[in-house]
Amino acid sequence: MSWYLVRRVGQAIVVVIGVMVLTFILIHMEPGSVARSILGIRATASRMAIFNATYGLNQPLYKQFIDYVNQVVHGNLGTSYYLQQPVSSLFAQRLPRDLFLLGTSTVLALLISIPMGIYQAVRRGGIGDNTLSAVTFTLYCMPAFWFAVMLVAVFAIQLHIFAPLAPTGTSLGSMLTQPRALVLPILTLTLIQVAGFSRYMRSSAIDTLAQDYLRVARAKGLPERLVLARHVLRNSLLPIVTIVGLSLPGLVTGAIVVEEVFNYQGMGLLFYSAATRHDFPILLGSTLIVGVATVVGNLAADIAYGILDPRVRYVSD
Repeated sequence: MSWYLVRRVGQAIVVVIGVMVLTFILIHMEPGSVARSILGIRATASRMAIFNATYGLNQPLYKQFIDYVNQVVHGNLGTSYYLQQPVSSLFAQRLPRDLFLLGTSTVLALLISIPMGIYQAVRRGGIGDNTLSAVTFTLYCMPAFWFAVMLVAVFAIQLHIFAPLAPTGTSLGSMLTQPRALVLPILTLTLIQVAGFSRYMRSSAIDTLAQDYLRVARAKGLPERLVLARHVLRNSLLPIVTIVGLSLPGLVTGAIVVEEVFNYQGMGLLFYSAATRHDFPILLGSTLIVGVATVVGNLAADIAYGILDPRVRYVSD
């Protein structure tokens, strides 16, 4: 198992480096002038030249990349062109808000999806299964931005139950003092994830229910409640562990849309604003953070898979 982890960590490092290289190249291939975007359309040629020289944008691309990697190695993600603040400090302010939003919605989605999927598998083909399948398919097909706007239209504008915008506090603590304003952003991400997780859980539970060891457990007189808890639940969770790790990029993408709709002051809104302004340091830093988080999430999923299924550990070794 230890050699397997070392190999996976090595692969993770290679992936992160590849993400950095590819992102750096793609961002610098964007059309338009960075200096013009930051300084405005009235900026003179001399001001733009000074801007490019200050931030090294007049250097060859390979030299810019080497300088950026050297900064990252020393813990410096650069300074935002537009906000004129260190990127690391901007991330430190907003990451806790994103961790709260994504963490809360994912936990709620799993708490809903796991029992829902098992219920659908046990009642396969019944009214409850068909109804829940129709609901989840509908949610799965909805674009995130449209679903978020519909929730605002119904619960904020029509019913006046929740606030249409996220809290505007400068810290996570101040945002938590406005719980009504947090409901719709969390609800949007939660239901989007439920649509996917529940389908995988249902399919996995159906496969587990068809196994011979469940017939043996029932033949021994084990109550159905214990059969579901001890055998069906644990063995059906294996695909879900993998899906949770692999769904992180899609979850981050959904968070960008949700944060823009609700004006949630997190990493997603910061990334969106940076993309419209050609703010390279924020774009590069955000991509690096997401890449590392994705790799760590997949690695954690592999480890959790080995814990749930000991056979995986033997094969890995």
